[in-house]
Amino acid sequence: MAFPHRHLLGMADLSPQDITQILDLADTFLEISTRPIKKVPTLRGRTVINLFLEPSTRTRTSFEIAAKRLSADTINLSGSTASTVKGETLLDTARNLQAMAPDVVVLRHSASGAAHLIAAHIDAAVINAGDGMHEHPTQALLDLATIRRHKGDMARLRVGICGDIAHSRVARSDLIGLTLMGAEVHLVAPRTMMPPGIETLCRPPGRVHLHDALDEVLPLVDVMMMLRLQSERQSAGLFPNLREYSRTFGLGPARAARLRPDAIIMHPGPLHRGVEIDPAVADGPRSVILEQVTYGVAVRMALLYLLGGGTVEA
Repeated sequence: MAFPHRHLLGMADLSPQDITQILDLADTFLEISTRPIKKVPTLRGRTVINLFLEPSTRTRTSFEIAAKRLSADTINLSGSTASTVKGETLLDTARNLQAMAPDVVVLRHSASGAAHLIAAHIDAAVINAGDGMHEHPTQALLDLATIRRHKGDMARLRVGICGDIAHSRVARSDLIGLTLMGAEVHLVAPRTMMPPGIETLCRPPGRVHLHDALDEVLPLVDVMMMLRLQSERQSAGLFPNLREYSRTFGLGPARAARLRPDAIIMHPGPLHRGVEIDPAVADGPRSVILEQVTYGVAVRMALLYLLGGGTVEA
């Protein structure tokens, strides 16, 4: 079935059928990572530009690996090597890249809406790899893939997301994706980190619940996702100190014991060990954090295939 989208800019653009198509294809590509030779000719002759104008480790690396495993020609540009550091606008950078005829541009940028801006002005497919505090759709898709692997059908699943909701693009994309797939989402944060109107992102309405106490949510959920404090985006005074935040909203062994026996624990990374999550929990038997990273490559392979014009079967 043909993929009905030219770009991936946000989760709200996708239907449940689109998400299922991506996740099914990701499951197929997951097997390639287990082969002795981890490469297929699916995107041979295509060019993928990874334009990362904001720091990234997992997302940038997984997009690079994904493109190379599909045999695409891959160009990686970071903030320190792009002409934006010389004063060039993002739009001029994008237009100059377009003049080189790439097939896909993967963009990470600190400004919300940056991916939408360049998608409106270039011919290449654009994948949003995180734009400011707006969205991070590929992270949401890999989170959904990991949850589906462990829990199957997401309809009526209960998922907790705890942390700096106000500044988290992951929380926004996960909220949209999970509710599109029928899950019920419980957002947990200090009141200073719960943005007004966040519940309006729910698709359809009524599947999100807001909390300011982690302990009341733990016994309810099948999946518990912890988020880091986005200190680079915060103003001062949102919480007293790290110790108090960890005491109230951190997931340690005692709190983790209150989860359902089959509940899984997730984190999009990077982890602040000892703040939002204790090392014993992050590395414990309930944790699927490294599986999220593994699925990150498979999901991004699926998206590059669908948006980059892949025609050869894997």
